[in-house]
Amino acid sequence: MIRRFSRFACIDWSGAQGRWQRGIAVAQCAAGDAAPELVVPPGRHWSRAAVLDWLLDQAAADADLLVGIDFSPSLPFDPLDGYLPGVADVPRDAAGLWRAVDTACIADPHLAATSFVRRPDVARLFRIGAATGDRFAHPVDRNGRLRVAERHPDCGRPSSVFNLVGAAQVGLSSLTGMRVLHRLGGRIPVWPFDPAPAAGPLIVEVYTSIAAIAAGRPRGATKMRSIEARDRALAAPGIASVPIDGHGPIDDHRSDALLTAAWLRRVAGRAALWSPAALTRTLAATEGWTFGLS
Repeated sequence: MIRRFSRFACIDWSGAQGRWQRGIAVAQCAAGDAAPELVVPPGRHWSRAAVLDWLLDQAAADADLLVGIDFSPSLPFDPLDGYLPGVADVPRDAAGLWRAVDTACIADPHLAATSFVRRPDVARLFRIGAATGDRFAHPVDRNGRLRVAERHPDCGRPSSVFNLVGAAQVGLSSLTGMRVLHRLGGRIPVWPFDPAPAAGPLIVEVYTSIAAIAAGRPRGATKMRSIEARDRALAAPGIASVPIDGHGPIDDHRSDALLTAAWLRRVAGRAALWSPAALTRTLAATEGWTFGLS
């Protein structure tokens, strides 16, 4: 039986440097048709530590909450070479990877993850600024290795977590997110690494672009930077959320979080999304999966 949740949330994430992150937004909505709302940060902007605290609060309250996180919770995994080919002593499951990243970056402030990618043996696998590691390219993925879910046709044109160049890079977002997942200490299960619990909060990985496309945004133009564009997406068939009144500009991070929280509410009851055909036991323990890809 598919579990029913009473609340849904989306965290639009950022791996940028610094304590306060304009690129982080958190939105939530209740079951039904009410419009999603932004969660007000404890300061002027969110920090990664503040998001961690918010998640811990949800765990302590045993909240009936499904949370979508917009970062990759793992790295591509090769059965022979593991997560980081050529790097010694790398764990072979996601929880171990989260611990390794957090430990390597323990001196990095604000849950940053620069120390991990600066390790000489690890840097060989990344494209960092003008430097491309000699092990960055892969016979299958010339622009950096991809997870199995990232090769799904509905993913569009994903960027490898090993590419730390350009506006589309997701590597530092993912690595900083892994630090947060480790520090949760299992207090919130993360699907599919953990089974969905009968009660309490649950985390899933989401792509905000999938929600935007489901709401009628064109591929390649999924970002919404006006209230009018955001409200048209919220009112689309399949989202069917009450639009939020207002006019003028809004940043795409908050739009993404609002729309994806409402989208998650609409699709969370679809059994096929909890049992994707390509999701094997090995993938569930190592790479995970993006919720919304069947």
